[in-house]
Amino acid sequence: MSLHLVLLASYSLALMGLGLWIGRSVAGASDFFVAGRRLGPGLVFSTMLAANIGAGSTVGATSRGYLNGVVAWWWVGSAAIGSLVLAFWIGPAIRRIAEAQGLRTVGDYLEFRYSRTMRGVVAVLLWVGSIFILASQLIGLGWILNVVTGVPKPIGSAVGGVVIMVYFAAGGLLTSAWVNVVQLTVKLAGFAVALPLAVAAFGGWSAVGQVRPADTLYWSLWRSDLTPAYFALLAPAFVVSPGLLQKIFGARDDRAVRLGVGLNALGLFSFAAVPAVLGIVARGAFPNLTASNLALPMILMHGLPPVVGAFALAAVFSAEVSAADASLFMLTTSLSQDLYKRFLRPDASDARVLSVARWATIVSGAAGVALAWSSEDVIETLQIFYTLLGVGLFVPIVGGLYVERTTNTAALTSVAAGLSVMLIDRALTGGAEPGLVTPAVAGLLAALGVWAIMLPFSKLSRTQPTK
Repeated sequence: MSLHLVLLASYSLALMGLGLWIGRSVAGASDFFVAGRRLGPGLVFSTMLAANIGAGSTVGATSRGYLNGVVAWWWVGSAAIGSLVLAFWIGPAIRRIAEAQGLRTVGDYLEFRYSRTMRGVVAVLLWVGSIFILASQLIGLGWILNVVTGVPKPIGSAVGGVVIMVYFAAGGLLTSAWVNVVQLTVKLAGFAVALPLAVAAFGGWSAVGQVRPADTLYWSLWRSDLTPAYFALLAPAFVVSPGLLQKIFGARDDRAVRLGVGLNALGLFSFAAVPAVLGIVARGAFPNLTASNLALPMILMHGLPPVVGAFALAAVFSAEVSAADASLFMLTTSLSQDLYKRFLRPDASDARVLSVARWATIVSGAAGVALAWSSEDVIETLQIFYTLLGVGLFVPIVGGLYVERTTNTAALTSVAAGLSVMLIDRALTGGAEPGLVTPAVAGLLAALGVWAIMLPFSKLSRTQPTK
């Protein structure tokens, strides 16, 4: 049995044990959904950054670095820009509303601001979209375990899914926030050690600079066919992601939001270059990989000393697991609070909602595993999720917070228009066209355009959140 496998197995058991132990203190649905609204800046920072450095930021971004070079910085860098907006603009405003109104989910906010219909539409949209982001994390886990143990990717994805379901079902956000502290420590330490050693093992920075030296696009930070597309796809999604907003609902005050989410943004800016460089190193060391998703696990498994590589693989494993539990958070709340509690059993007790939330975790986790079995590429799967978020939620949340004339009709129409245009664009082009007009850009522009057209004809909303 290899050192890498022993370490990953031990680490997985430790995460599940920690989650089950912390889960004993979960007394009700409030602890599960919003951690009792007592997360300070440190826990907000760790649970946000742990969620944001996942399969897309590690396996996926390294794959982009392997294929496209330096421009891969924008995959994580765009998320960091969106996180700054969330830290100092959207986050504090929506947290105050959530605390004043006793809101637990983004669905609660949308019903408070708009209507029960808006809540239901978005809950269904989120559940579908969140399955794709959960699957992307499990795909990343599957590729890691495939390289480490040789097991087929579907089995690796299933093993990762079981680890996440066990500790998240135990205590929801309360468990996740504390487990994320451990995961974040491991992943940051692992990459801090792995990056310089991987560069040194490859021959130093001079050798890195000789990877595809004649390809100017490979060494360009700005590419008109990729940079705007990454920004439009990721920055809005990281402003309005329900998984991130609901973590903010658990913050104890505005200072915790500004400091915790702001530090998360700085962490993302600092991390953005890491997968891009590792991808370039992997391109030089393994130029003929059959799948670019193998770039990161291959460089950690075969390009580093065994002990360092094992630790770095644990860091990547942490990244995928922590991001996956954020996805489960969205799936669980959509099913239990936004759909079950609001539409099926409005009279359900707190204990009953907590029980449904735990079962929803298992059902959602199993669905994510099933989708991971049928998908291969981390980035392609993530793009579906981020596109749905940006197109479907940006106008209702941001417009609802800051523009009083954003009525229920204007919000719903913008969502319908944005999603319709996005789906048509994706059907016509396959979602793979270069340049500015990607499905995410087309859908977001359509949503904003319809919303702007309807504003002059809208009466002031009867529900005006206090910001």
